Amino acid sequence: MATLARPRGRPARAGLSKENAPWWWAAIAWVVGLIFFFPVLYMVLTGFKTEPQAVELPPKLIFQPTLVNYEAVFGINFLPFFVNSAIASLGSTFFVMLLAIPCAYGLAINPPKNWKNILFFFISTRFLPPAGIIVPLYILFSPDGDPQFLGFGLDLLNSMRGLIVLYIAMNLPIAIWMLRSFFEEVPQDVIDASRVDGAGVWRQITQIVLPMVTPGIAATVFLSIIFAWNEFFFAFNLASVGNSTVPIFMLRFVTSEGLFWAKLAASSTMAVLPIVLLGWVAQRQLVRGLSMGAVK
Repeated sequence: MATLARPRGRPARAGLSKENAPWWWAAIAWVVGLIFFFPVLYMVLTGFKTEPQAVELPPKLIFQPTLVNYEAVFGINFLPFFVNSAIASLGSTFFVMLLAIPCAYGLAINPPKNWKNILFFFISTRFLPPAGIIVPLYILFSPDGDPQFLGFGLDLLNSMRGLIVLYIAMNLPIAIWMLRSFFEEVPQDVIDASRVDGAGVWRQITQIVLPMVTPGIAATVFLSIIFAWNEFFFAFNLASVGNSTVPIFMLRFVTSEGLFWAKLAASSTMAVLPIVLLGWVAQRQLVRGLSMGAVK
């Protein structure tokens, strides 16, 4: 049987796969991963040290662990701050997705004439730094407002409702941009076929488009939760003590006497643990969602 001869001067090129990839690629990946993970590991280890051990130089990686810092964190009522962060993050993310999905669907499937200007308007709301709008927000959120300016207030100051509204406004533009790029990956032929079968807009979104972009939805939800969970500036200036979130709780260990490194590390570990667990559970969907559209 005749075989096809390979042209001279062109050596065979073996594609890289898990079977024939050089071992040193894996070694480099492990080294880079450990370098980036080391600060997190050191934070977790510091949470199990005493305060004198936490500031020792050079730092020790082998020591006698203790739970005294975690006892102190839970002893000063950490749970209400955790619950407030969960309510603000999950509540705002729910409304963000409720508003962003139909908006992104319209911009991707049936874009209006000036869709680029609309997208730019959405993302332009993120250009202004939070410190530049804190005074107008304080006036709008106050119970009485400013009689010389508006004459009324929204009565959202020092409330969980106010934080949720702020986080919705903060994450909605990013969610629309992300979801639009995911919706654009849906083949137009599928949408056209559903219309021929008599599917309305609601059925197109819920039964056809959303199942096809589930990884993108997961990635958007995850990022929205992260941004709301880590937000500090608005929570510090516009929330009362009873509505403070986890980032505000950690300020208790930053005092005029100095930093309580061990307790701060313990509280930081408790703060990042829910996000790490969430990312670990949804890692497959996150990788697929964040890589959608990368390969054509």
